[in-house]
Amino acid sequence: MGVSKVRDYLENMGFSGEIIEFDVGTETVELAAAALGTEPARICKTMSFQADEGCILIQTAGDTKISNSKFKQLFGFKAKMLPPDLVLHYTGHPVGGVCAFNIDNEEVKIYSDISMKRFDVLYPAAGTGNSAIKMTPDELFKYSKSMEWIDVCNLKAPL
Repeated sequence: MGVSKVRDYLENMGFSGEIIEFDVGTETVELAAAALGTEPARICKTMSFQADEGCILIQTAGDTKISNSKFKQLFGFKAKMLPPDLVLHYTGHPVGGVCAFNIDNEEVKIYSDISMKRFDVLYPAAGTGNSAIKMTPDELFKYSKSMEWIDVCNLKAPL
């Protein structure tokens, strides 16, 4: 899908923030944080899971991991990540650049984890493995057309 389609989508939704494009890859939380000069926790990662019909996208803070028990309690089945080809099929974005913007697929359900609410700004990808955009948690929720705030993550143990 690319940055241009995400940019057009956000502009049409009334968001005026600027998409940042890098000369280096930002496909992982660590790479994105280094490119942005921010802490990894402020990187919004969008995780893609298989559902009975379609997929579930969950936006989380960069310092979290999905809790299998919380996921199963909420959704009623075990968390299983989508393979890269299905991620691209459902979202239009490649792994490493997945974001929940401009998803026009009824088979995709988008959620936001409460782990992101502790920050004033976050940096989700913008459709490629070398892009990001600065947003508040509320902006991210709104412009991603998230269905609801959920609690399915645990903080990663510090190294």
